[in-house]
Amino acid sequence: MQRETGVFKITDFNTTKKQLLHWANQYSSCSFLDNNQYTSSYNSVECLVGVGAVSVFSPASNHQQALKAFLKNTPDWLFGHVGYDYKNVLTPSLADERTDNIGFAPIHFFQPEVVVLLYAEQIEIQSLTISPTIVFEAIVGTDLPSELHNKAPLSIEARISKDAYLSIIQQIKQHILRGDCYEINFCQEFFADNAVINPLLVYQQLTQLSPNPFSCYYKLADKHLLCGSPERYMKKTGNQLVSQPIKGTFKRDITNAATDNLLKQQLLESDKERAENVMVVDLVRNDLSRICKESSVKVTELFGIYTFPQVHQMISTIVGKVEDHIDLPTILEATFPMGSMTGTPKKKVMELINQYEVQQRGLYSGAVGYITPNKDFDFNVVIRSILYNSTNKYLSYQVGSGITHYSDAASEYEECLLKAESMKRVLL
Repeated sequence: MQRETGVFKITDFNTTKKQLLHWANQYSSCSFLDNNQYTSSYNSVECLVGVGAVSVFSPASNHQQALKAFLKNTPDWLFGHVGYDYKNVLTPSLADERTDNIGFAPIHFFQPEVVVLLYAEQIEIQSLTISPTIVFEAIVGTDLPSELHNKAPLSIEARISKDAYLSIIQQIKQHILRGDCYEINFCQEFFADNAVINPLLVYQQLTQLSPNPFSCYYKLADKHLLCGSPERYMKKTGNQLVSQPIKGTFKRDITNAATDNLLKQQLLESDKERAENVMVVDLVRNDLSRICKESSVKVTELFGIYTFPQVHQMISTIVGKVEDHIDLPTILEATFPMGSMTGTPKKKVMELINQYEVQQRGLYSGAVGYITPNKDFDFNVVIRSILYNSTNKYLSYQVGSGITHYSDAASEYEECLLKAESMKRVLL
């Protein structure tokens, strides 16, 4: 199927962006990927949107071979996700019986009816059956509500107590002392039963409070991801792969520039944060070396310090080049789940995650993104996110931190609360 393309000038970027989001929300399959105007050499578009499912990939079994066939037979745009529990497909021994109350499938992609690319001064619309002009007129004709409110207050609960968290961290540190692992990302869940929210409103409030470069509003029927992620899992452009793991988080002081800069410097010089970061960098290098051309894997930035609205983060960039035949299923097999959300050695720490985490991660710490018609792709890491099922009214957000030999359990708990702050503020 050929897409008809139209390019249209816009005069008010912010208004058009809001209209585009509200227009997209009318579809049961909707992926609104937002860069939030961050500047990066790896960024290609400000907003990328796919709506309406013409065809869907969400297999019950034989996932890897089925994905290869679907990609081969669908030379078009694809939007979707790879959940953390896709690990069970890649390594069946890691499967467990914990419940995921949100219900996203381990992997899901849809071929959209309409694709929209939003730039600073223009909007590009690629459509299969609807005239791009009609789509554009519908977008800019979308009425924006003057004010929206959540329908009911929420009661947020912690899945485990602080004392239980502190005890688990001490147990994990014993595994590190025994040499079972070197670093592990341990996560905890905050949740609400009988939650009634307006997902679109909550997403807008989240990204207004904490705009990040890998944000997304992602909806599949009654399942919603409201994501304010700052992290890229993997981008493929031609033969180049780029991974940008985050490990290292310090709070900000936005009331005092001098103190804020001092906190950035303390993050850069922290032995504990650098140890976390370099272990994940080594893990990503090792993963990429399994599929990249010899000597092509390079660390182009180590311990980069980046500032976001709520926190300072330590981000490193690893690149590599692959042969033409290396496809997404092969890349997933070598690199997923991402090292920043697991630890090292990866298989052992995933076993420990199964042992010590009470909740199922589901889509959290997985990836959401897109695939282009020529099979380039870009996926985020699903963190700083609210997950919501509007049918069973279950709401969840998870936060974690990297545990190493240097970790102080109380400090790790406070880091989790810091990362959860933006989600908590928009819900209460």
